Amino acid sequence: MARVRGLGRVGIYVRDLDRMVGFYRDVMGMQVTKQNWRHGIVFLSADAATVDHEIALVRGRPAGEEPRLIHQISLRVETLDDLRDFRRRLLAEGYRIDQIVNHGSALGCHFFDPEGNRTEVFWLTGRACWVPHSDPIDIEQSDEAVMADVDRVWRRIGHVPVGGVMEAETATLGSGG
Repeated sequence: MARVRGLGRVGIYVRDLDRMVGFYRDVMGMQVTKQNWRHGIVFLSADAATVDHEIALVRGRPAGEEPRLIHQISLRVETLDDLRDFRRRLLAEGYRIDQIVNHGSALGCHFFDPEGNRTEVFWLTGRACWVPHSDPIDIEQSDEAVMADVDRVWRRIGHVPVGGVMEAETATLGSGG
């Protein structure tokens, strides 16, 4: 049976193709793998040797105050130090970080790219859990303190199976709330 193994790609309509390519290439460290400027499309990959693109930037985003064309782009990093590095780089470049959270299974730094698309850089903690959960966390603590916080959250939610619901949520769901 076929199954999803990770993020394949995300397509984003953009207003300023040059600026968005620069962000994903220069700030996020991705590689341009395919481009057709005449048609207004550029593909980028985090690992061009194994996947031709994870992000497609396409000119033509409609005007408006805050069009919501995507929910979130999630990009995995290899280490906790990589996550810290991205946080620092984003702040140094003036990007707004929305939140840094402990999902139990991952730590995520949520921010907004130049056109306001919600994006997450995340690190897998090695603690499998299936609850959509987000506790704030300070990733600048020591590795030991970060992992103690991960384990605290994991002890609370790690027992919930795929598609399951935490007991506290079950009581709320059962009461119609």
